[in-house]
Amino acid sequence: MASHIVVVGSGLGGLAAAATAAARGHRVTVLDKNPWLGGKAAVLNLPDPERPGSNQGFRFDMGPTILTVPRVLRRIYAEAGKDQQQELPLIRLDPQWRCFFDDNTRIDLLENVEAMARAMDQFAPGSGQGEGYRRFQQVAEKLHEVSEKFFFWKPVEGITDTIDMKANFNPDTMRDVMALRMGKTVAKVIRGHVPDARLAQMLDHFCQYVGSNPYMAPAVLCSIGDMQATEGVWYPVGGTRAVAEGLAKLTAELGGDLRPNTEVTGFEIEKGAVRAVRTASGERIACDAVISNMDAIRTYKELVGGDPGRKYARKGYEPACSGVVLYLGLRKRYEHLAHHCFVFSRDAEEEFDAIYKRGEPAPDPTAYLAAPSCSDDTVAPEGGEALYVLVHTPYLRPHHDWSKMFAPYRQVILDKLKRTAGMEDIEERIVVEQALTPVDIHERYKVLNGAIYGLASHGAFTGAFKPGNRSKAVKGLYLCGGAAHPGPGMPMVMMSGWIAADAMDQDLGGRGMGKEADWAGQRDAVRARMAAE
Repeated sequence: MASHIVVVGSGLGGLAAAATAAARGHRVTVLDKNPWLGGKAAVLNLPDPERPGSNQGFRFDMGPTILTVPRVLRRIYAEAGKDQQQELPLIRLDPQWRCFFDDNTRIDLLENVEAMARAMDQFAPGSGQGEGYRRFQQVAEKLHEVSEKFFFWKPVEGITDTIDMKANFNPDTMRDVMALRMGKTVAKVIRGHVPDARLAQMLDHFCQYVGSNPYMAPAVLCSIGDMQATEGVWYPVGGTRAVAEGLAKLTAELGGDLRPNTEVTGFEIEKGAVRAVRTASGERIACDAVISNMDAIRTYKELVGGDPGRKYARKGYEPACSGVVLYLGLRKRYEHLAHHCFVFSRDAEEEFDAIYKRGEPAPDPTAYLAAPSCSDDTVAPEGGEALYVLVHTPYLRPHHDWSKMFAPYRQVILDKLKRTAGMEDIEERIVVEQALTPVDIHERYKVLNGAIYGLASHGAFTGAFKPGNRSKAVKGLYLCGGAAHPGPGMPMVMMSGWIAADAMDQDLGGRGMGKEADWAGQRDAVRARMAAE
């Protein structure tokens, strides 16, 4: 008889876990408190007030908008014997980002390392930035290889879960440990190779995916540079929402029971093992295992409780940053914007010090923009734009009152776009608008203190570690999402779901991963090398 698995929360991690578990033959029930499936990968549709009755309004992805490492999705679909590109087509974006700096200079982040190095030499001539970038990417490639070996695709909570310390005299193991550059931060590694303040600021924002301070984040996160250079940046046809819809559809086709509007209020635990979940309506759902896509710390505190809840509260995990998101329907798009843009602050250290150390919104923030109409003409009326603007803010502090803070900070953001991104008339172009504040994010998604990205990846030695996917406190409990290993960002969140489902499957004596799924999840460079052999 198939094991019954309950997945709590239907964010991208939960849906990835559900699809993988269902593909392995388990009976899956997905419960989510919200009326939609997909968590932060929700969609916002706003009508165009200038075209009453028109079918074409503005469509916004409300949460994540940058997809990297598509092989994670490729593996999940392959688990079910399906071709991801046929089921969920992706468009490769190059340039990957367009960067606007405070001195009114601009540069595009290009996928090809050699092309990017040449562009850097033209941007800052005579300073050797291009050669430094080549060397940085060599470091990033090694860190990516080590991450694949020790951190990815396996349940990890600490260094002893991934590196066999008994083998610490093995030269290969020691070389890999040394390659992690433990004790160094992302910012230090970047500036050791690319010292130009503007270009370093561009590379700092690989940490954008994990909501962390590059001056505090561990060097291993520089591996994101190689992930983007070798595996690309992608736009799902139909937007990020299409990923959530695709995974939900895949789970349903595999027999999964998808139940929105169903809030889980607690777990029934007997003799240290989870036996059932209870819902707000009083329903008891018996199960053999639970995969929680709810924030890991809140899972232990609110659903498990007792000693495990107190233990994880004492571990001192810090929430990642929060943010303010503006959804701006523009009557006329800006032709000089790329699909993804960063409008950088005047001073990176000032910005990160405000957000991560002082706990206050940055006085001159970096703004991330998604202007998808250049790739997808269905997101806005003809000639218009569904502009997504994200500015990182601190996670919620007791003295923050966003009912009073929002209006003046919205103006700070718009003034930044006018001053640095060539969008002087943005207020005249806005025809419809909506926003999220840290309070909205906290209440809407049940995250810790409004943190968009789960837990911060801070600490030069152990900042890469998060609560493990296989609970050490409760038998039969597994964790996924941005606050579980391997952390936040679309591909890592979905990988966390795959890891949780794989660990569960192993523990319950399931069928394991097939050869097709194993092959599908390999790095493109490895697949090319294996194919050549």
